[in-house]
Amino acid sequence: MRPRQLQDFEGAWVFTREVVEAGGRTAQVTGRAVWASDGIGLRYSETGEMRLPGHAPMRVERSYHWDGDLGVVFADGRFFHHVPPEGGATAHWCDPDQYDGAYEFTDWPVFSVTWRVRGPRKDYRMVTIYRPEET
Repeated sequence: MRPRQLQDFEGAWVFTREVVEAGGRTAQVTGRAVWASDGIGLRYSETGEMRLPGHAPMRVERSYHWDGDLGVVFADGRFFHHVPPEGGATAHWCDPDQYDGAYEFTDWPVFSVTWRVRGPRKDYRMVTIYRPEET
């Protein structure tokens, strides 16, 4: 498997996400993610629907900027993390919370991103699986 490059992600993807809190509560998210050129890299935009037991479905969205070196930046310009081109570990410290992530590209073009988040008010594991959108 060759290392991933920025252009590998360009296009539309569908995703499923499971968020499991330390206490056992689980949220499910389904949605669509698009990596689109913004002239200097790719803008990542996702929209989806989150379902929590006992609650009405909620709309979710987020966006990031990805640069040519697979650096990921929040919408406000703050650095988030680096995507390992061959898959593997990454991390982000967002005081007071630690985000430990892992990218898995073994089944490319299907891939997953796992985040384990710990802090004074956060304790969860989030797994997102991406698949190319069928046209």
